[in-house]
Amino acid sequence: MQRSNSRRAVQMGDQIMQVLASILIQEVEDPTLALLTITGVRLNRDFSIAEVLYTHLRGRAAEPEITKALYHAKGFLRSRLSKELNLRGIPELRFKWDTFLEDMVYDAPPETDR
Repeated sequence: MQRSNSRRAVQMGDQIMQVLASILIQEVEDPTLALLTITGVRLNRDFSIAEVLYTHLRGRAAEPEITKALYHAKGFLRSRLSKELNLRGIPELRFKWDTFLEDMVYDAPPETDR
């Protein structure tokens, strides 16, 4: 996926992230998706694909179960996004576990005192 770094793509990604987080908290009743955190949304150049980054309190071990639940709820999430956002087309949602914290914090080598 060719990511877009334009200001419009970043703004739209932030807006999609806020709406998705709100929908997951207020409307989705699947207990698997409780305590899910949407950490970011990246859009491709023509806004047809949104890569939704997420983490969960249960950790990486729960990733397959959570990913399955997200893809099961994908149609509902897109329909709710279409009602909340004023877009020509709602992007296809692709879900990906966010490894930023794991890579930057947990896997970082310990700092030594000098």
